[in-house]
Amino acid sequence: MSELLDPLVTGLINGNAYALIALGLSLIFGVADLVNFAHGSVFAFGAMLGWYFVAVLHWPLPLALAGVIVATALLGVVIERVAVRPLAKAPRIAPLLSTVAVALILDRVSQLMFTPDTQMFPNLLPNANFHFGDIRFGVTDLVMLGVTLTSLAALWLFLMHTRLGRALRATAQDRDAALQMGVNAGGLEALAFAISSALAGVGGVLVGMYYRNVDPSMGFAAGIEGFAAATLGGLGNLPGAIVGGLLLGVIESFGVTWFGGASRGMIAFGVLVLVLWLRPGGLFGSPNAGFAEPLTGTFFGRGRPVMLRHWQLALILAAAFVVLPWVADAYVLRVATIIAIFSILGVSLTLVAGTAGLMSIGQAGFFAIGAYTSALLVKDHGWSFWLAMPTAGVVAAVAGAVLIAPVLKLRGHYVAIVTLGIGAIVVAAILNLPSITAGPLGITAIPPPRLFGHEIVSPRAYYWLAAALLVASVAIVVRLQRSHLGRAWRAIREDEVAAQASGVQLAGHKSLAFALGAFIAGVAGSLLAHQYAYINPEIFGVDVSVLVLTMIVLGGMSNVVGTILGAIVLVGGPELLRPFGDFRILTYGLLLLLLIRFRPQGLWFYR
Repeated sequence: MSELLDPLVTGLINGNAYALIALGLSLIFGVADLVNFAHGSVFAFGAMLGWYFVAVLHWPLPLALAGVIVATALLGVVIERVAVRPLAKAPRIAPLLSTVAVALILDRVSQLMFTPDTQMFPNLLPNANFHFGDIRFGVTDLVMLGVTLTSLAALWLFLMHTRLGRALRATAQDRDAALQMGVNAGGLEALAFAISSALAGVGGVLVGMYYRNVDPSMGFAAGIEGFAAATLGGLGNLPGAIVGGLLLGVIESFGVTWFGGASRGMIAFGVLVLVLWLRPGGLFGSPNAGFAEPLTGTFFGRGRPVMLRHWQLALILAAAFVVLPWVADAYVLRVATIIAIFSILGVSLTLVAGTAGLMSIGQAGFFAIGAYTSALLVKDHGWSFWLAMPTAGVVAAVAGAVLIAPVLKLRGHYVAIVTLGIGAIVVAAILNLPSITAGPLGITAIPPPRLFGHEIVSPRAYYWLAAALLVASVAIVVRLQRSHLGRAWRAIREDEVAAQASGVQLAGHKSLAFALGAFIAGVAGSLLAHQYAYINPEIFGVDVSVLVLTMIVLGGMSNVVGTILGAIVLVGGPELLRPFGDFRILTYGLLLLLLIRFRPQGLWFYR
């Protein structure tokens, strides 16, 4: 019996933290109609701040909790004022991407403030254990449960028995009706962000107390688990968020008991995608959730893209293929090769997000599939690079079509959530298949490409290879954009309902866009693996997906030339400033935030 009760109790304890995260996500979604991708980062910041208060400043636990609540609540207000409120009249995709940028900024700021190292959370409570029949639990478990119940009770009393709480509930149920009744929706959004961020901060402290260690990067996994819990209960449904958090905690606990600790991430990601596939509205949400309103439209700005004349194009190609390889030194050529590889990855997302309007925040997953497929085929099975590279693209394309197939009918925020989960699933699968991928150790000594019996190892030769494949990728995408298929994708991007009424088959066209984008990303991954000669899962984190997303926003979403210029700025510039470390990543987030706020059509569009 204890084999069942112990995981159950552990799951319910962990589920308390998930419920707090999910509750905040659902509160913001209900009030602001927004999925806050920065919520996990607020959770991690709260955890690190709690550690600082108790470990460095030696505050008692109640005072530390109070400090975290105040600090994270203020942080939530800042996020709403800076990243969300200025975009109130923008298409709904704009504030979503803005919170993605905030997440990246907050993670890097947290690393700069507290260092990126894992910190031990002091044991502030007695180590006594208690037994109730076959159930065992400790003081920490009781405190976690008490803090969670107190937080939930305070929130319930506020929502049910105060004027502001009733206004929040009214806004969540029907925003337009609340506005007509004179409710200050903007102020309530700030209040919702403050409450949800405070709940996330408390959850971070509780998790730190339970696992006894914290680090600034823990927010991504927590955010995914929060999304999974909120989606399981019904995104926007507050009681559902609590039930979803507890259920996810129990499911994870039994999964870890049966399959080991490495399965934890896969379980959360799997639950997220499975729920969105079978019942997007969750257990207590609307059955039509996920289908009501597309997250497309003209976020891409007005005006014409930069157009190149034939002589200008010929001049650029001559400079890239003839001049640069002979005047640049080896280091510059290596940087130029990385720019070319990431440009290919950016071109793949230009097709998916820019042309078809399908906002993907998981493109690094297909990048990883291509890299690992090519590396394993060449190193372990003796394949030629020239056969392994297109095979890697095909494997990535098949994976993209298969992984996205169950949720092709979803719209709006749900597409971004699913693609984020898919990218995380790929990295988690790599970590959990050490017999194939070597797990966290990565693959070493990846052979370079060979041509006519000679290895392509010199910086000049590999640059030529990457540049040639970039030109081929650009030519393919431009041809697709100008074809009948491209016009169908643009119709889906602008108005799914109108496109469907015109005879466009939505699921098939979306699936094809994801598959083709994944193919190009897989080719880019193959190039990266054989240039680096070593790959591991950390190379393909969510920051890569955000970097590529920033590149195409900077370049003008559907503008392939702008994407390349974006890669030059965001990959080439920071690469030359690599000694500055994490400030490189911080730049991506700041630039993405500023672009969405002031120049959503990209720098290389003109009015």
